[in-house]
Amino acid sequence: MPISKERKIEYFTKVENLLDSYSKIIVVGVDNVGSNQLQQIRLAMRGDAVILMGKNTMMRKVLNNYIAKHPGHAVEQLIGRIQGNVGLVFTNGDLSKTREKLEANRVPAPARVGAECPIDVIVPAGPTGCDPGQTAFFQTLQIGTKIVKGQIEITAPVPLLKKGQKVGTSEAALLQKLNIKPFTYGITLLSIYDNGSMYDAAVLDLTPEDLMAKFTKAIRNVAAISLHLGYVNVASVPHSVANSFKNLLLLTNALENYTFPQAEAFKNAKSAVAAAPAAGAAAAAAPVVEAKKEESAADLGGMDMFGGGSSGKGDY
Repeated sequence: MPISKERKIEYFTKVENLLDSYSKIIVVGVDNVGSNQLQQIRLAMRGDAVILMGKNTMMRKVLNNYIAKHPGHAVEQLIGRIQGNVGLVFTNGDLSKTREKLEANRVPAPARVGAECPIDVIVPAGPTGCDPGQTAFFQTLQIGTKIVKGQIEITAPVPLLKKGQKVGTSEAALLQKLNIKPFTYGITLLSIYDNGSMYDAAVLDLTPEDLMAKFTKAIRNVAAISLHLGYVNVASVPHSVANSFKNLLLLTNALENYTFPQAEAFKNAKSAVAAAPAAGAAAAAAPVVEAKKEESAADLGGMDMFGGGSSGKGDY
């Protein structure tokens, strides 16, 4: 049934007010989300966000009208994102908390024939509740089974479906027979419009540590390129100063009559390091010399060269 002109005007006015009132917009996918489930999500988001649904043509029309009134507005980036079964979530709050609420309301669902698997599906080992007369069904799917206490039992976990694979008739029948609902359906975040910036929803998965690591890596890359090109900037200056200081230390070590205060600490440390092995070698050599002296005395047995004792009296 087509929407009346009054309802369209009301819808257009509502969306324009939302665009004026909120600075953050989330494009969400609502595939396999029922009306009752969507209503529960609306209730959970009340006071924090507003969920807007509608025909894609109407939403694009509203955005085009809004851009005509506000030329050059960044919300124009949203037009290309309104494709498929999507909706818009308007908020001014924290996007991470909004995402948690949106994704919290998910419901289990059976695997439908022809549906694309959002996750890997593994049938666990154990009793199936099926009588032995249905063994042929499991054999057709090449699933190892045995009969235990009058029912079929799967002997080992079975990787049945992979993520992105289409659900076949046999797989759907097996999961239904085992009363397994492997999928959960709910709102999925696709894109984020945040104060004029547009980015993928996966950015919300980044932690402060991840951002710091990426920033540090970028600074290192900028410094490396700048040093190679000889271009001075904030990232390269610390490295340039450190390299210059190393060169000064090398020159100072080569000159006997010149030094400077900052180099003394390194010279003293170098001297200590050089002296340590020498002192250790001397300490290790002393017991060896003493041991050799004792060994020489023991070998002679207290006799002189003619076999006599220490008194000098021999056999002759």
